Amino acid sequence: MKILIKNVDIITCDNHKKIIKNAYLAIENGYITYIGNDEKKDFKPDRVIDGKNKVLIPGLINAHTHCAMTIFRNFANDLNLEEWLFNNILPAEEKLLPEDVYWGTLLGISEMIKTGTTAFLDMYLHMDKVAEAVADAGIRANLSKNPLDFDENGKVINEDYSFFEKWHNGENGRLKTSLEVHSVYLYNEESLTRSAECAKKLGARINIHILETVREREDSFKKYKMSPAEIALKTGILDVPVTAAHCVHLSQKDIEIIKEKKVDVVHNPSSNLKLGSGIAKVPELLKSGINVALGTDGAASNNNLNMMEEMHLAALIHKGVNMDPTCVSAYDVLNMATVNGAKALDFEGEIGVIKEGMKADVILIDMDKPHMWPVNDLVSAVVYSVQGSDVDTVIIDGNIVMEKGEIKTIDEERVKFEVEKTAKRILG
Repeated sequence: MKILIKNVDIITCDNHKKIIKNAYLAIENGYITYIGNDEKKDFKPDRVIDGKNKVLIPGLINAHTHCAMTIFRNFANDLNLEEWLFNNILPAEEKLLPEDVYWGTLLGISEMIKTGTTAFLDMYLHMDKVAEAVADAGIRANLSKNPLDFDENGKVINEDYSFFEKWHNGENGRLKTSLEVHSVYLYNEESLTRSAECAKKLGARINIHILETVREREDSFKKYKMSPAEIALKTGILDVPVTAAHCVHLSQKDIEIIKEKKVDVVHNPSSNLKLGSGIAKVPELLKSGINVALGTDGAASNNNLNMMEEMHLAALIHKGVNMDPTCVSAYDVLNMATVNGAKALDFEGEIGVIKEGMKADVILIDMDKPHMWPVNDLVSAVVYSVQGSDVDTVIIDGNIVMEKGEIKTIDEERVKFEVEKTAKRILG
């Protein structure tokens, strides 16, 4: 489909605060082929979208979530991470069937599309079903799985690479794969080392949780005599590209390791606050030149997958904690949710910025609302004033996935019915 968007204001996320007012943007064969203030005379679109009173930005990128955990939304609240995870979530997850994960993922994707997310990084159970949901919904994703099964001593007892063979670079390049290493506390030194070797063999990125809580740090020193970042370095985990979620309790040495190994860090402010885990040192990480992306975590610890809300919160909490309103700017946060996220998902150079030759993952936000008027500064309005419900149109890979708030690829009522049925069966 050839799409022309006209009369729209564009935040490109390409150069610092670059904004193109009252612009035309052309999409053809899934790519952005023209941006300018003059109409492209030789372009004959199949669809014309009027962008008056709208702003166009790159689709938001949720760089850390467990999408199917929508099933456990508003379950096991007001608990610390260890109590929440080990005594509530893990026992419930044992009851999940593959089809449950499919429907739970579609529910999460519905929420993400409606609030402007066009790509996400996921690790969870039954990942083939997650991939099927991604394929059916038309969203973009990097999905993580470990092809190795370990015994209690960390010895490999089974290998299965079919997930990677089936899905990597699938769905017209919308779907990439990475290797899951949940955390150093659910692995041991042997299984960490073997996972790192496997990632090197596959040429795969590793997706891992690192230093989410104080207890994780303490337990790591008891188990390994070193921090989670240090044992990840020792076992070769950091010898491949790594996306590390949370990174709340980093020491200076940990920060130096992450910087040296060019780890992509994902900030999850809502989840970290809700579980009482703490607040990551994002200003220090950004100042160190570390790539920081933004994520929601799962809906069981957030309790939503709304990246607009995540941006808003990320732009505020560091100002308050550091008593410095300049330490994380609105533009810093917008970059975290777009171009920085693209790097963390292995889509760098494909999405995350608005320029000719990039894949057409874009969203249109309706700015004609009382809570945003007057729009004196577009970037500030997007980060501080926009609500997820203000997203009007979502285009992914050049396809209109949502228009005027209506998702075209998902039967939302069926999805809600199936997820409610699952929740009742598992949670009572």
